[in-house]
Amino acid sequence: MRIETDNLLIRSIEHGDEKVFAEMAKDGSLYDIGFDEGCESWIGKWIEDAVSLSVNDDPKIEYIACTVCLKESKEIIGSVGCSYYEDLDEVGITYFVGQQYRGKGYAAESVAAYMKYFFDHYSIDKMIATIREANPASWKTVEKCEYRLVETKMYQDINDDEPQLYRFYEFRK
Repeated sequence: MRIETDNLLIRSIEHGDEKVFAEMAKDGSLYDIGFDEGCESWIGKWIEDAVSLSVNDDPKIEYIACTVCLKESKEIIGSVGCSYYEDLDEVGITYFVGQQYRGKGYAAESVAAYMKYFFDHYSIDKMIATIREANPASWKTVEKCEYRLVETKMYQDINDDEPQLYRFYEFRK
């Protein structure tokens, strides 16, 4: 898979991407998505699984992760894709950019590009986003991409130790 935008190249995840992702996680800023400071010990297996899931190309099985790069330099800056929420029976957008790349519009640009690809590629007409209330930068990103806030409620995501206040968004094709 390959998507180009004005500033970004979004491609299928590859072996080797784990080194950059593990480095991004060392500052603790990716903990919300399950990438802790010590993820280098397990991220190789995550990449292996992600590559396999991308080949299967079924958004209703776990997740599909893609790598986001700066278009000119090919420098890896984050990830975008989708995840299947078994407890909600929904497919949701997933994304992150490394701390040094935040505030530049890259997250919204990658989300918008992936959404277009997703709805063109799959027979699914709705995508959700579940975002912690305490993460306004992330919920502002999906709002820029025209996701609609449906509700705010306590929820325990797969990476949470206990329920937290979440915003639930949806986007319909």
